[in-house]
Amino acid sequence: MDGGRKVKRRDVIRGSALAAGSISLNGCRSAAPARSTVPGIGGSPAAAGAVEQAAAPAVGTKRTAVDRITLGSTGLQTSRLAFGTGAMSGDKLRGLGRERASKLMRYAFERGITFIDTAKAYDTHDIVKEAMRGLDRERFFVMTKMPNVPQNPLAELDRYRSELGTDYIDLLLVHCARTPTWDDDRKRVTDALLEAQHRQIIRSRGVSCHGLPALRRAVEVDFPQVHLVRVNPIGVKMDGEWQPDRDKLGDVTAVTEQVKQMRAKGRGVIGMKLLGEGQFKDPEERERSIRFVMQSGLVDAVTIGFEHEHEVDEAIERINRALAS
Repeated sequence: MDGGRKVKRRDVIRGSALAAGSISLNGCRSAAPARSTVPGIGGSPAAAGAVEQAAAPAVGTKRTAVDRITLGSTGLQTSRLAFGTGAMSGDKLRGLGRERASKLMRYAFERGITFIDTAKAYDTHDIVKEAMRGLDRERFFVMTKMPNVPQNPLAELDRYRSELGTDYIDLLLVHCARTPTWDDDRKRVTDALLEAQHRQIIRSRGVSCHGLPALRRAVEVDFPQVHLVRVNPIGVKMDGEWQPDRDKLGDVTAVTEQVKQMRAKGRGVIGMKLLGEGQFKDPEERERSIRFVMQSGLVDAVTIGFEHEHEVDEAIERINRALAS
């Protein structure tokens, strides 16, 4: 079914109880950040070459972080910048407490961010539900992710909708695919998501990958309409040939080549790890990384995690500057 098929939308479910019980999740829990200092950004020939080879961004009116963009050929629109709830696997946002975290999300909403990036593995569905409570559901684009291979993926999806307080999910990703056989390994999940899309429970489907073997396979198969891809100029927390992928720099050039193929197929691309999962402490590092990604033509949208209002403001300002350059 086409991802842009019109869905009957409803307001956020008010007062719906969270589904009882939980399942064991071990997908995509990040390791502690490396202790070594991140090298400076901007001098890498590979990174420069990646930018030169990427598709040039469209020329037109002034673009901003909170513009409504279209994800690939899905026909679905959302803000260019997403509020990421998964920094350090959700630990940072959960550490604020639900009330403070939901207020932070409301601040981002007021600034024009309407794209919400969450996942079962982050344990942030309840925060998202609280942040959206009483607001018009149609304002928001909600992306969540399914890890592992649940016994009954459709029942799991029903739990997600209850936890989020919504009748439908805009984008559902297969979470943390790591092997070149992930599509076979998780066929129960991909089949269920195709059925859920046919039933208009989800509006689009995709995958997030960890490792180049899985990323290459994601380009080859027909299942994904949207890809969540780790991208920054020097490869921090990006994909490489190895598993696990926690302590080595990823291959910027190889990832860029795969993203170009996604774009050629009309897939939507969302960038993550722009700030190296918080490892880019120097403001200039953050500026250069955001400029790299936003000027590369590689992504439709990006997701960044926040702990404070000033971080929301900074991200919007840096993206705006990059888009205006």
